Amino acid sequence: MKAANTIPEPDRISGAPHPRDTLRLIGQSEAESFFLTAFNSNRLHHGWLINGPRGVGKATLAWSIARFLLATPLQTEGGLFGDVLPPPNTLNIAQDHPVHSRTRAGSEPGLFVLRRPYDEKTNRLKKQITVDEVRKLKNFFALSATDGGRRVVIVDAADDMNISAANAILKVLEEPPERCCLLLISHQPAGLLPTLRSRCCDLRLLPLSPADMALALQQADTTSQADTEADFNKEPEIEMATASKSASQGHAAVLAELSAGSVGGSIRLSHLDGIALYRDLISLFSQLPNLDRSQAIRLADTAAMRGAEDRFDMLLNLLDIFLSRLARSGVTGQMPAVEIIKGEFDVLRKAAPNPASGRAWAESAQQITARVQHGRAVNLDPAALILDTVFRMQKTAAL
Repeated sequence: MKAANTIPEPDRISGAPHPRDTLRLIGQSEAESFFLTAFNSNRLHHGWLINGPRGVGKATLAWSIARFLLATPLQTEGGLFGDVLPPPNTLNIAQDHPVHSRTRAGSEPGLFVLRRPYDEKTNRLKKQITVDEVRKLKNFFALSATDGGRRVVIVDAADDMNISAANAILKVLEEPPERCCLLLISHQPAGLLPTLRSRCCDLRLLPLSPADMALALQQADTTSQADTEADFNKEPEIEMATASKSASQGHAAVLAELSAGSVGGSIRLSHLDGIALYRDLISLFSQLPNLDRSQAIRLADTAAMRGAEDRFDMLLNLLDIFLSRLARSGVTGQMPAVEIIKGEFDVLRKAAPNPASGRAWAESAQQITARVQHGRAVNLDPAALILDTVFRMQKTAAL
């Protein structure tokens, strides 16, 4: 049996702290204000659907809300001497509050985290949240809430629930226990049961701006400039610190563009050296419709090596991003807001010079996506799948 601290967590991004350890929510002030308005007006819903693109802070918000609810007295309660407490204007709680240490240690009795379980037989995480996991909530709700306070459930992610688990959660939402709040995290809410969505208050999170991305990456300590930009205000090298800050913001802008404003996506890009990989793609496609086949084969082989599953996923994602940028720039006649790699715009202009070519790239992207999905479903060799994609892109460029 694996030790508890060695079991992989399905809600953790490799190379980044777990959301329970991320104490500052960045770039989602509107969502935070919306929740606090409901709380302060005594209209706190028992079910919240926290949705938006992957990696924009949904889990961080859920853990912030959970800590806040577990640490904040109910609205019917006053202060120590019966005085009326002012309405809170932030989800942050005192750093020395015991809820912090208990949630980090996984010992908070008022919190239940529902996520894909670890299978001891296969030594892997299960692919779905099953109804057996949801049934564990019965014992959780049977316990008395600590000090008469609240109980909070985080479902990360609701998209992982199979139909039986989703129906079981629906029953909880239809007849919620007293003083209970369910926080459902969803990357694709359209795929959830309509009845499940209708029972929750919608809390939509948006992609982060480059400035917020820089702050979020600094908090996660994932930018490559971490050593030189630890403190922008340190003396005596003020000019150097300013230059470092500018470089950090430029790096964050590139990551924000490449990840569509997703902190999680940016962390993956940083962890897997995704910008360098995208540079390799731009180099490969710089002479389209001509193609250096040996270079294409080398690129494909690096994604097919043992233990390179993450690189393979990243390469497919970057190919999809490049296809999207080709189609969009061709159809609109406008370059993207940020040039990810120097020379990228030249490649886009050459490969997609007009709306007709842009539409051709859009159609090709759909066909390639379908072929990739089929190839992965039948476990096609990763190198063969990458090469098939590359050569189909060459064929489109030659039209």
